[in-house]
Amino acid sequence: MRFLKNPHVRLFVGATITSFAAVFVSLVDVSPTASGFYRVLFGAIALTSFLLLTGRKLTLPRVAWMAVFLSAVFFALDLWFWHRSILYVGPGLGTLLANMQVFFMIAAGALFLGQRPSVRQVIAIPLAIMGLAMVVGLDWSVLSVDYRAGVVLGLLTAACFAGYMLFMRRALIQTSHSMPIREVAVMSFLVAVMLGAAALVEGDSLVIGSATDAGWLLAYGLLSHSVGLMLIASSLAKVSTTEVGLALLLQPFLSFVWDILFFGRTVTAIEVTGAVITLLAIFLGSTRGSKQAQRTA
Repeated sequence: MRFLKNPHVRLFVGATITSFAAVFVSLVDVSPTASGFYRVLFGAIALTSFLLLTGRKLTLPRVAWMAVFLSAVFFALDLWFWHRSILYVGPGLGTLLANMQVFFMIAAGALFLGQRPSVRQVIAIPLAIMGLAMVVGLDWSVLSVDYRAGVVLGLLTAACFAGYMLFMRRALIQTSHSMPIREVAVMSFLVAVMLGAAALVEGDSLVIGSATDAGWLLAYGLLSHSVGLMLIASSLAKVSTTEVGLALLLQPFLSFVWDILFFGRTVTAIEVTGAVITLLAIFLGSTRGSKQAQRTA
């Protein structure tokens, strides 16, 4: 697939594939920690199998190991928080909150990487958030205890996902691989160990109760994790952190679409308007970000 050689294309294709993640989490009848465990375990097995079949070694430069380990810590926390947020507030809002990482990414880019967002990108951020809020239909006047917990967990997810992306970006800078199969495979195994240990401490069972659940978890690991995450990770060192944050705003919008197609959600004129505003904001941010990234790559 020649078009996937473009890092900006890989970023948006990866974001589209991973938008199905919340759907898989909502469909399976296992604990939040268990679904995260199987996501990374199946993903790690698939990526490692590919490396073995193609005769590639599962090795990394010494300087990249610490960055990969830290990215795994943040990704494990990301999954732990996010899966619980989805159960409390649903896949649409859970994905929206997780994608608040755009603020953490822009702040980190400005503070640590010297990447200053353009005026168009600054305008695009609140525009995107406003559009997504219209899509989800947030009503802050009536919030249950669980709903509030889901919001807090979603924001913690956003912070942790930003940390994962920043450390994975650092790891990729230290390597010369065009596709980060090794990095994502190692990170996935580390996260599986962390979440497996967490399940034992929490007393959660890792038993998969049905063939249907096994199928959804397998799809979750192979598509949302192995393929989608690898495409996103492969673009991190080639594009600006601002573009990454804005491109990933595509996830909550598509999660809303899957909600309509798969779960029969009804839509209003306000929600449709919000979807259009969100796409416009993503377009404004990504077009400017692509040019910036090309100059600094």
